[in-house]
Amino acid sequence: MKVLANDGVSASGIEALTNAGYTVITDKVEQENLVDYINRENIEILFVRSATTARKELIDSCPGLKLIGRGGVGMDNIDVQYARDIGRIVINTPGASSQSVAELVMGHLFAISRSLNDSYKNMENGDFKSLKKKYGKGVELRGKNITIIGFGRIGQSLAKYAIGVGMNVTAVDLFAGTTNIEIELGNNASASIEIIPLKSVLDGIKDADYISLHVPKQNDGSAVIGSKEFDAMKDSVRIVNAARGGVIDEDALLVALNTGKVAACALDVYENEPNPRKDLLNHPSIACTPHVGAATGEAQDRIGTELAETIIAKFGTH
Repeated sequence: MKVLANDGVSASGIEALTNAGYTVITDKVEQENLVDYINRENIEILFVRSATTARKELIDSCPGLKLIGRGGVGMDNIDVQYARDIGRIVINTPGASSQSVAELVMGHLFAISRSLNDSYKNMENGDFKSLKKKYGKGVELRGKNITIIGFGRIGQSLAKYAIGVGMNVTAVDLFAGTTNIEIELGNNASASIEIIPLKSVLDGIKDADYISLHVPKQNDGSAVIGSKEFDAMKDSVRIVNAARGGVIDEDALLVALNTGKVAACALDVYENEPNPRKDLLNHPSIACTPHVGAATGEAQDRIGTELAETIIAKFGTH
């Protein structure tokens, strides 16, 4: 069977599939040429990340395609239900990147608490004394309240780090209840966290000093955080979005930043990827990264291995 890893796959994933008799192709095929390539080369398995889309038109035009695999968690770039309804297999790797995304979020939390993002830009050409005064009003994470919206694997990984630095964690998710998480410290510890149902998101954010989002957009395509939610937040709240573009209404975010409702924000995802709007990228109170939450060597190894193991389990060796 031929596998096209159009957005790449780790060496460990290639090795596992090759050893099982699969042919792995890592050519980067432009989106407009993808249908012709899949059909010409008799590709049966397509791996994508965020750069390649697999919509209904592609799925219908490639009758020999048996499986679409997403290296990562979110599958917004695949018409998942349609593909499954007509008998195609669609998989992702929900656990492989949890730690890497959580660590990126922690980096952003520190950055927007001490204005690291803006000071990095200005140190080379700025006046030292003026910059020291400008960035001399940082805040500490310890003792602060963080609300994690979306308490799956990534949200729980983030909770472990947040608890480790002394933050108070509130969880918001579709399913209410209580979750016990194991924290890997020098001496392992555990914590019990009560989960607020997602329909009560306003209750979950009203006392938050920090908010981190780990959910897709709402079913109707609208943002989870918009003007109403910003109005319900404490003044000077800090927010991180490493989930999906559009989870935060970007227009409402800019208003909240410019009025002081939001003190700072960090974004790893944007509504208009790969061309995010310039007023976000240039804003002094927004720390930006180019959708790199899962972009660690360790996470990519886990993603490739998990994809390979799932493929081999479904189709066997050759």
